Amino acid sequence: MKEGIHPEFKEAKASCVCGENFMIRSTQPSIHVDICSMCHPFFTGKQKLIDAEGRVEKFRKKYAKK
Repeated sequence: MKEGIHPEFKEAKASCVCGENFMIRSTQPSIHVDICSMCHPFFTGKQKLIDAEGRVEKFRKKYAKK
């Protein structure tokens, strides 16, 4: 690797919208994320199905067995 061309890689604080804060390593001093392992459905086991404008019902109606 060439000397002096790479950014400094150090500890950074990551903040999620759910309120969770944790330390990571990054070139940025702080990072704000929308979803983390504390609130992601895959890790929590809580699936939230958000139906925007009846899309789920529309899909089920369209592909329902007749």
